[in-house]
Amino acid sequence: MTNPIRQRASGGLGWTARSAAGHDVQVAVCIGVLIDRFYGELWNRWNDAAVEDTLSPGFTFRGSLGQETSDRQGWRRYRDLVHEGSADFHNEIVELVCDGGRAAARLRFAGTHTGPLLGLPATQRRFEYAGAAFFTADERWLTSAWVLGDLDALRRQLS
Repeated sequence: MTNPIRQRASGGLGWTARSAAGHDVQVAVCIGVLIDRFYGELWNRWNDAAVEDTLSPGFTFRGSLGQETSDRQGWRRYRDLVHEGSADFHNEIVELVCDGGRAAARLRFAGTHTGPLLGLPATQRRFEYAGAAFFTADERWLTSAWVLGDLDALRRQLS
């Protein structure tokens, strides 16, 4: 049964290294799997170890708050900045459409304003705002993510 909230179209394949009985093997990974890992592991579980298996070394990123980064360390700094502003920040993929090495997602971001965010001091208010993201992947990793967030809605909730 298809979840009406979460839909997928044809997924492209990427390759990721895995170890099997001491041998390196290549396993085909759909861009949708990489995006699920990006939000589920890297963001929602703050699993830093998964960064190396998910993002290319030159990963380019524009976050929902408007900052841009150009590698894994830059992305980590952005993630940590968001975490400072909302210790329980959570991403939800509402809809994901994949086509080869490209994908688009409709997203929902939520959290509690526990630290500085958008130049505003912590209010302890809950927030939720919508977003959209466009991704590219090569044969192994996500290579870029360009994310827009409804910052007007976020500012209204934090002010």
